[in-house]
Amino acid sequence: MAVFRDAHPIVYVQDVTASLGFYRDLLGFTETYRFGEFVSLQLGTSAISVVQVTDGQDGSHGLPIRPRAGHQFELCVYTDDVDAAIGELRNKGVPVLVEPADQPWGERMAYVADPDGHPVMICR
Repeated sequence: MAVFRDAHPIVYVQDVTASLGFYRDLLGFTETYRFGEFVSLQLGTSAISVVQVTDGQDGSHGLPIRPRAGHQFELCVYTDDVDAAIGELRNKGVPVLVEPADQPWGERMAYVADPDGHPVMICR
């Protein structure tokens, strides 16, 4: 059987510049690769890619890509101080979906939205 070793999500976005402003500039991801409107980003040992797509565009797999804002993707980003992180993001105009709160399983978490409306959990 094949052995798989790494994976990371590819997030379809409407505006790669706005997404880089959020993931790279506000959350601290580092750009590791770029080819046109496809950009790979890394944060610690985690990686994601963002790619700008338009309605009617087909992916390399031949299937149509239909970007939509909403809940088709959720990312969890860890931080040492959820309240401070949410305050900084709010001050930079990032929509806060859920205020910081302690969870029964021990984490403190909150939610913000990226430029395409994807929920991003900020937690400790």
